Amino acid sequence: MNTIVALSTALGQGAISIVRMSGDEAIQIANKVFVGKDLEEVKSHTINYGKIVYNNEYIDEVLVSVFKAPRTYTKEDVVEINCHGSMYVADKIMEILIENGARIANPGEFTKRAFLNGRIDLTQAEAVMDVINSQTENSLKCANIAMQGEVFRLISKYREKLLNCIAKIEVNIDYPEYEDEQVITNEYLQPILIDLEKELEDILEKAKMTKFIKEGIKTAIIGQPNVGKSSMLNALLREDKAIVTNIAGTTRDIVEGKINVGGLLLNLIDTAGVRETIDEVEKIGVEKTRQVLSDAELIILILDNNKELNDIDRELLELTKDKTRIVVINKKDLEKKNFYDGEAIEVSLLDKETPEIIEKEIKRKCNYSKINNLDATYIGNARQVSKIKEALNSIKDALKGIDEGMPVDMINVDITNAWNSLGELIGQGNPEELINNLFTNFCLGK
Repeated sequence: MNTIVALSTALGQGAISIVRMSGDEAIQIANKVFVGKDLEEVKSHTINYGKIVYNNEYIDEVLVSVFKAPRTYTKEDVVEINCHGSMYVADKIMEILIENGARIANPGEFTKRAFLNGRIDLTQAEAVMDVINSQTENSLKCANIAMQGEVFRLISKYREKLLNCIAKIEVNIDYPEYEDEQVITNEYLQPILIDLEKELEDILEKAKMTKFIKEGIKTAIIGQPNVGKSSMLNALLREDKAIVTNIAGTTRDIVEGKINVGGLLLNLIDTAGVRETIDEVEKIGVEKTRQVLSDAELIILILDNNKELNDIDRELLELTKDKTRIVVINKKDLEKKNFYDGEAIEVSLLDKETPEIIEKEIKRKCNYSKINNLDATYIGNARQVSKIKEALNSIKDALKGIDEGMPVDMINVDITNAWNSLGELIGQGNPEELINNLFTNFCLGK
């Protein structure tokens, strides 16, 4: 493969930038412009001090790390040039390396090469981006479980069970004269497939929670104007992000923020108050609130302790009754006029302990206790989940065929389909187009 180069550190000015190369000529290309030790003679996994000089022009003082194949990220020769964090300096060094034989890397091409060269499987490659994008302790744990190959080993175990069934069926069909070979019947296959069915269903059951861990929960804060929605947002965020006044209708559009609740990420949305209004701008905000309600995965519905329930309150309670919701009755320090008799927590958003009370209720509503022991069965990647569903459907078809008394060779078709779907999950048998599309989501230097 030709030698690729890209900036591995984030764009922008900083203390240090890292320019990375990978390929058969990475060391030779770097050596052409490096003044210091002979990089082709230094030991692998060493850092070497020197300067980048090109056409007798001094460019920068650098540290060059040399990693020789195959003990590298890509299993190719890799060079990392640590230069000063000026974007001009980093761009200049890349330009010089390109002039000397490298080419700019495509997005994700370093990780793609690691996958194609057999260093990592597809689940580990996808986990690289999950590590980069992780925003909470639990999302990082999920990513690291996959990075360590646990998901690959789990899926490989399922495939091994299916392959064992396929092999035995094939032997029975192709070599019936082998009397000492076990005769494979539907009775033999059924318990194996039932166990796999349960395990895959367990993964899909956890997939929604895993998605929450990785991406966060879309959380809408709703209620009538001046009920305390913006105060709730500010209290949970521990910052004054939303404008708070005594004037009803202050929030006219959607205000968003993120909060980490003990490892659970909430994508908070403070919405415009729901009420009848003739203000055209406010009408748009109210309509957006109704749209947000349909997409939200958690609702925090705020009622006013100092006001009686009215038709709009009842409408919001009805609209959210089938949603995961927390009903908060705010302003408990004022005279009680709201006698809502459903499940609710009474607070005053003026109290310092209120955010902790709300966070505790969020954890309870989101079954937070169930995600304390994360393992490889917590798969939240949409592509991987779709392959699990494909495999599960094939296993269900096989079990249905067994119930209907279909011959073993027909059952084998569904078993093979399940085995192939799980293979695609870990990158075995994937078409080139899928691989190319997957890695385009990566940054250039990864």
